Amino acid sequence: MSFDEVAGHYERHPYPHFPLLASIPRHDTYAMNLTALWARFNGELPAERQGRILLAGCGAFSPYPMSLANPGAKVIGVDLARNNLRRARLHCLLHGFLKACLWQGNFLDPAIAPGPFHFIEAFGVLHHLDDPAAGICALEERLAPGGILRVMVYGHYARQEAESIRRSMRLLGVKDVETLKQLIRRALPDSRLGHFIDCSREARTDSGLADLFLHPNVHTYRIDEFLEMISRSGLTPLLFTHRDALADVDQEIRRLRELDRRRETRTNIVCYLGRDCKGEAPVSSRSYVLLNPALKAAVSSLRPGAPVPINRLGHENPPLDGKARRFLRRFISPIHELSLSLADQELARRYLKELFLVRFNGCRDTEVPG
Repeated sequence: MSFDEVAGHYERHPYPHFPLLASIPRHDTYAMNLTALWARFNGELPAERQGRILLAGCGAFSPYPMSLANPGAKVIGVDLARNNLRRARLHCLLHGFLKACLWQGNFLDPAIAPGPFHFIEAFGVLHHLDDPAAGICALEERLAPGGILRVMVYGHYARQEAESIRRSMRLLGVKDVETLKQLIRRALPDSRLGHFIDCSREARTDSGLADLFLHPNVHTYRIDEFLEMISRSGLTPLLFTHRDALADVDQEIRRLRELDRRRETRTNIVCYLGRDCKGEAPVSSRSYVLLNPALKAAVSSLRPGAPVPINRLGHENPPLDGKARRFLRRFISPIHELSLSLADQELARRYLKELFLVRFNGCRDTEVPG
C-alpha cells in the first residue's frame, strides 16, 4: 500500500469533519495538557514555554484542541493530506490559535519534524501504516527522555464488524461515498449493514463513512499484538485509557487478554507510552499538589451549572459542582501535600487519579504554567 493512496483518501475525505465553528471547552482537554502529563509520569513540572508537542498524522482537527490544552507550548502537526491541513489550519485560526505549525509530509521521514518532543500524539494513525511498528519506532526516536506518546489503534474485535463491511465494499468495487450511501439506503433495517449504520456515530458524516468503509489500509490489534508492536521500540506502557480500562497496567493487560480469549473485547486500544519516564512522585516531604492547568477556568467560573469534563481516562467524570470547584480552586497554586488534612489528602487522591490534580516534587515557588 503506497502513501499516495492513503494521502489521496484523506485529500478526498478530510477527517474528522467537524463544523469549523465548533468549539471545545478547555476543561475537556485536561488529558492533553503537557504540565499534567509530565507531572503524572515524571513527578516534576516541565517548563511549558519550552515544551514541544507533535501531532503525527494530525488530521483535520486535532491541532486546535491540542493548542487549547497547551497555549504556552509549541504544537507541530504533520499530515500527508493538504486538505486535512487546510481544514486544521482554519480551525486554529477561527479559534484564535495562530502559533500551531502545520507541515505536509510523512512523519516516517526523520527530516520531517525532528525531535526532541515532550509529548507526541498518534491517535488513530499507526493502524493505517504498512508497518505500524516502524511508525512507533520513528516516533520513539523523536521523544525526549521522559517523553510521552499517546496512541490509539483499532481493537481487533471492536473493529470486526466494520472490517467485514469494509472488505465487502472492496470486493464489490465500491470506491466512493455516493455509491456507498446508495447501498446503505437500500439496506434492510435488520441487515448487518443497516444495523451497523444505525448504531454508529461515525456513519453520520460522509468523512466518517469513508473512514469506516473506504480506507485503503487498516490493521487491527489484539492486546498481545499491540504489546509485540511496542516491544520493538524503547517505550513502556504507562496507562491505558480506553473505556473501562483499569488504572494498573498489568491488570488491564490481563483483563484485555481474557476478553480477547473470549472474543468479547469491545474497545479500541488507547494507551500512554513513555520513554525513560521517572514515574509518579510519591507522597513525601517534597511533594506538592497542583491543579491541572486545563481546568483553571472551569473551577474559577462562578457561572451556575456544573461542568463535566468528558471521559478521557476510561471512565465517566463526576460533575464539577460547587463543592468540587471550591476544593480544586485551592490548588491553582501548588499546595504542600502533607499540609492537607487527612480528609483532604483522601479527596485529593481521588482527583489525582482523574488527572484533575497532579503531584510533583518541588517547592511552592515552582513556576506554574498557565
